[in-house]
Amino acid sequence: MKIGVIKEIKTHEYRVGLTPSCGAAYVSHGHVVMVEAGAGVNAGFEDDEYAAAGAQITADKKEIFDACEMIIKVKEPVDEEYGLFHPGQILYTYLHLAANLPLAQSLMASRVNAVAYETIETEDQQLPCLKPMSEIAGRLSIQEGAKYLEKPFGGRGILLGGVPGVKRGNIVIIGGGVVGINACKMAIGCGANVTILDISSRRLEYFDDIFGSSASTLYSTEKNIYESIIEADVVIGAVLLPGAKAPKLVKREHLKDMKKGAVVVDVAVDQGGCFETTKPTTHDAPIYVIDGVVHYAVANMPGAVALTSTIALTSTTLEYGLLIADNGLAAACRQSSALLKGLNIYNGKCVYQGVADSLGLDWTDPESILA
Repeated sequence: MKIGVIKEIKTHEYRVGLTPSCGAAYVSHGHVVMVEAGAGVNAGFEDDEYAAAGAQITADKKEIFDACEMIIKVKEPVDEEYGLFHPGQILYTYLHLAANLPLAQSLMASRVNAVAYETIETEDQQLPCLKPMSEIAGRLSIQEGAKYLEKPFGGRGILLGGVPGVKRGNIVIIGGGVVGINACKMAIGCGANVTILDISSRRLEYFDDIFGSSASTLYSTEKNIYESIIEADVVIGAVLLPGAKAPKLVKREHLKDMKKGAVVVDVAVDQGGCFETTKPTTHDAPIYVIDGVVHYAVANMPGAVALTSTIALTSTTLEYGLLIADNGLAAACRQSSALLKGLNIYNGKCVYQGVADSLGLDWTDPESILA
């Protein structure tokens, strides 16, 4: 199979879909790897490294799209890339289609076969290709929240860890998944008062076992969310419904009761966000203020730490990418139930139910068309 790796052009996206060592793995399996010139530079990988790994380097992005049977990316295609795909081509990347109807419609019209990293799901309900970025985003959320809590950015001017004789800041984390636990680790590490909310009693018990008295746990009810956020200096939105839109758990009317200069960081922004006031931002202009509350909603947070993120991501996506390349997409999905769940668009049809339900599209059972 011919594998294409292109340079990301989303604003301030510095990651790359394959490292040179991952490219070498495809080559060792007998595949051809074409890499757009400069694709890995911002993540710390030079063209010479890809060439030494056996990849072909070309400056012509269209040549890669025209020649390759599978395109490996990091982020979803942007408008100027829509017309480059051809029928039957495999797109292997993060998609987050539940909040992006135009992209879903474009992929369906192009008859692209699109596999989303974020919905690849193992039998024990793990999301292996989403997990590393969730870990990074969770840790970054505290770092960014602390920064934008500073007065020059419109924040309250609070040091989250406090100092002797001064109260510590309050961090509220909504959602106890991978993002939530990594945010919690960082929040406790910086010395803040931490409260975490989740709908699962088992998950709350786990947090209590791991963190003990260092973090308070609450059931995620509307009342508990409201009472927590009005005392918070930083609120982290860490809710995930795999492949579907995030629920809006913090309402617009709640903001007026929050502290002026408090910061909300919505890690769920790719899935539409769990704050009613969330709108995607970029690293160019990461924040905006509504009712005195600073909102941070950068849709590609891990792109800011591109080297760490690229290595972490490609270490998990390589396994499934090789499965596709070695066997073809249909056969690979028949072999792997996890990869089958990653399939979102196939031959013009939406085959992931969470995406179909979120966007009001007809859903086709993938097993029926792959049989």
